[in-house]
Amino acid sequence: MKKVNYAAIDIGSNAVRLLIKCVNEEGSPEGLLSKILLIRIPLRLGEDAFTTGEISEGKANKLMRLMKAYRQLMKIYEVADYRACATSAMRDAHNGKAITQKIEKKTGIRIEIIGGQEEAHIVYDNHIEQLFEPGKNYLYVDVGGGSTEINLISEGELKSSRSYNIGTIRMLSGMVKEEEKEQMRTDLEALAKEYAPIHIIGSGGNINKLFRLADKKDKKQSFLPLSSLQETYEILKNLSKEQRIKQFKLKPDRADVIVPASEIFLEVATRVQAEGIIVPTIGLSDGIIDSLYTKNRQQSNK
Repeated sequence: MKKVNYAAIDIGSNAVRLLIKCVNEEGSPEGLLSKILLIRIPLRLGEDAFTTGEISEGKANKLMRLMKAYRQLMKIYEVADYRACATSAMRDAHNGKAITQKIEKKTGIRIEIIGGQEEAHIVYDNHIEQLFEPGKNYLYVDVGGGSTEINLISEGELKSSRSYNIGTIRMLSGMVKEEEKEQMRTDLEALAKEYAPIHIIGSGGNINKLFRLADKKDKKQSFLPLSSLQETYEILKNLSKEQRIKQFKLKPDRADVIVPASEIFLEVATRVQAEGIIVPTIGLSDGIIDSLYTKNRQQSNK
């Protein structure tokens, strides 16, 4: 039987990803969906959007070429359905919509510029219920280049979903507003008061890298203690970008954003008094594919 492939394109403020997964047969040891291709290109759209309010012509052209390449790859892998979502940088850029329209005209790829709330929901809907233990409260935190999505899950139900314009590229550009930071602190303290104790599930490339770099961690439980995250952060913070690349073999586009990402995760964990962070390797792209699978399955069952 021919396998069905689904694709997700995640146009973030730091990188643009193409993820392709195939649907496995029921009872497969690999689970319901298996990754067959992941490409990540660091276009850094947020560098333009957060400082000038628009995507430059140079970056828009690169995005166009990348979408053409992704279109060809989806054809090669015979993708049955796809969804392309653009997040914080394209939301902030006043020419974001015009760029997506031009891309659709030239490549056929329809890009949705999604709001922070929808981004948070897609991330939450990523079939992560297997991570939850009955009776415990969880904060699902996804840190991106332009925004941070925070979902509170209690008794397996989504109780609160928030998006903040606090992200790694935005922080490096010095474009995070103080009132946005204060709003996140206030919200987190209110959640801690109502739902303590809270366990954090971290999402995004930075927390996965921080988990791998940390000395003291529980690999079996994918758990990163807050003390280990703090230690790793202190080491990274005191090194230059070049030293981080050399000492920890980080890619250049990871070596700078990993420090503000650490600061965001430390801030969230401290405000809700969490002991550490659970780090499964899941993100927005996975959530997009899960929602595609669910949608197509519902349609076929009608």
